[in-house]
Amino acid sequence: MSEEPNAQVRGQFQALDKSIPFKGPEAIDSGCLECFEYEYAGRPVGEPMEIVTTTDEFTSVCPFSGLPDFARVTIAYTPGRYCLELRSLKYYLMSYRDVGIWYEHLVNRMLEDLVKACQPLHMKVSIACNPRGGLASTVTAEYRRPA
Repeated sequence: MSEEPNAQVRGQFQALDKSIPFKGPEAIDSGCLECFEYEYAGRPVGEPMEIVTTTDEFTSVCPFSGLPDFARVTIAYTPGRYCLELRSLKYYLMSYRDVGIWYEHLVNRMLEDLVKACQPLHMKVSIACNPRGGLASTVTAEYRRPA
């Protein structure tokens, strides 16, 4: 026998070991983010308000294979002067759809873009990745405005 038994099987599926074309992080559209003024900013009534926005419809792609990755994104923040406008946030999240990016980079990029847009007192972004190969990950990044 000239070949090991699995070599022939591996050869049959070699065409599947490829990468699907995808875009880089420059395709993320942070310019679409819009905010509106928070009328209760700085009011000393009770505890500061927290806004939590969640979606199970987030997709980006694996930067190795180009295959889609799915995740639950949770954005929790205490507004300063501005609140994120949700329609624009949806467009922003959709801009990741064809972007090849590691979740560990994605969560930090998302936090940077959102903090720049609305200048919150505090923000936490969590990305709960759907299992791949039996492994599920949750990646979190947090910002707190300096006192």
